[in-house]
Amino acid sequence: MTTRYTLIKQTGKARRGTFRTRTTTFDTPQFMPVGTRASVKGVDVDRLAECGASVMLVNTYHLWLRPGHERIHRLGGIHTFTGWKGPILSDSGGFQVFSLKSIRTITEEGIEFRSHLDGSKQFLSPEKSIEVQQTMGVDIAMALDECPASDLDYDAFRRSLDMTLRWAKRSLAARTDPELCMFGITQGGCHRELRTSSAQQIGEIPFDGFAIGGLSVGEPKTSMYEVLSYHPEQLPSDHIRYLMGVGTPEDIIEAVSQGVDIFDCVMPTRSGRFGRVFVEDDPPFFNIKNSRCADDPSPIDPTCSCFACRTHSRAYIHHLFKVGEMLGPQLASIHNLTHYLSLMSRIRKAIEDGTFEALYAEIKARWRNLDLHSNSSGVETPLA
Repeated sequence: MTTRYTLIKQTGKARRGTFRTRTTTFDTPQFMPVGTRASVKGVDVDRLAECGASVMLVNTYHLWLRPGHERIHRLGGIHTFTGWKGPILSDSGGFQVFSLKSIRTITEEGIEFRSHLDGSKQFLSPEKSIEVQQTMGVDIAMALDECPASDLDYDAFRRSLDMTLRWAKRSLAARTDPELCMFGITQGGCHRELRTSSAQQIGEIPFDGFAIGGLSVGEPKTSMYEVLSYHPEQLPSDHIRYLMGVGTPEDIIEAVSQGVDIFDCVMPTRSGRFGRVFVEDDPPFFNIKNSRCADDPSPIDPTCSCFACRTHSRAYIHHLFKVGEMLGPQLASIHNLTHYLSLMSRIRKAIEDGTFEALYAEIKARWRNLDLHSNSSGVETPLA
């Protein structure tokens, strides 16, 4: 099994490395902004790059249904279509389809469902998912998995895990472009025995990377952290590790400390659209719509160099939200993305310098006793 991941430095379980795609190499640990419909909401690609982003994530389900993967291909592929020059990772579409509980049927072959757009009958199989992702021209594609709800019983998680493993093999077999990176996904809920089995079996399949799925889907935060305490290191150490759909800065620093390399979450932009902004302070966030910001001439965060903080005051951005100007959510989103991506840069440097433990303690202390978990306030609703 060849590997595209290179480990540069390790402090405890925390890893500093790089990952090579067909066109470029990016640094890890890394956060990937979510561009659900081929756009990170409210943030153009030039500003996205200025925020420090290296990789963008797109949503296979939405782009398959509209505008269609073949149309994207005819228009030059996903990079030309979006204008994003860096690597692009696509999900498999499975999470969105599984969310359609009342209008989908799961079989061994795949999932039959009705489109949320027009009610038309559609069928997503492992092979179709890879066809869509490969046709769009992404750099990293995800294998189709079955993502069970967090409240199912043990036997249901076992059946889901077994299905995910069979679909993983079919997904990899469907790849025809050897330069397309593919990641397999582990499942098993919060059951250690199932997670261990999933890691062992998926790790034997020659994927280019491995993702931890089925977390941040409604389980208690303590349960997610318990899984993270053992599961990442069960995955092959010479491959990249991806924690899907997580989360807060605290979640990220916790996962990095356990050996996770890459992340995605809508929290920075979703929070920004509702006025919540993240800062290097205690507490580590506040709402720009709060009346105390109305006369505040300072930037969102005096330590931040993003476009919003360089150019505008809290008072101005507060005003934009109050009068319903779309620029307000845009500026808050740009700031939040910069905050997240600056954190990743600090994490990489801390691992290199041997100061990761101090940074970990700083972030954990700042987030102590705060309830801003991605389960309740940051996860993209399936069809959003």
